[in-house]
Amino acid sequence: MPIYKTTFLLIVSCLLIWSCRDKEREQQLAQREQTLLQKEQEFALKEADYNALVRMRDSLLTRKSDTVVIQAWPDELAGMWTSKSVCRESNCTEYVIGDQRSNAWEFVSDSTGLFTRVFNNNKLIRVYAASFDSTGIRLRYKSDSSSAKMTDMSVELGRSGGNLLKGMQTIGIDNTCTAKFSVELTRLTSR
Repeated sequence: MPIYKTTFLLIVSCLLIWSCRDKEREQQLAQREQTLLQKEQEFALKEADYNALVRMRDSLLTRKSDTVVIQAWPDELAGMWTSKSVCRESNCTEYVIGDQRSNAWEFVSDSTGLFTRVFNNNKLIRVYAASFDSTGIRLRYKSDSSSAKMTDMSVELGRSGGNLLKGMQTIGIDNTCTAKFSVELTRLTSR
């Protein structure tokens, strides 16, 4: 067989093999695109559900506005506080007795209720649902189902003076262990 025919057959074979690879890549890209489209549609449905829930909440608050009592923190509690927490008891591997933590806490309220936001290095790390009465302040946080660890936190604070709050924080992780921290909050004075 002459060399030009052999070369020609070799080139044609290479082109056929190359075109098969391109078809496989096109199929993979089409499959990826289809998966991405499906995820976008699922996200759009979740976003629509969220917006519907927000509208329903807002409509309920608007309808009952004459009977809804909007709570607010008293002036002596509202605003920024610095915290010092010390681990007092623990059977969790994440917390060791004697561990110390310092954060900034902010007591805030809006039309949906009372909250306490906790910051570490100016970054929001947690938002507690809150309530208070003459006996003290109660804060509650529970991680959602998408979290790697199910965390349940509660804080009980009592007033120890004008610019000082003291209490206990209890942390439960995956219903398998518990850690208790003493908490001391000091009013942050602005300069």
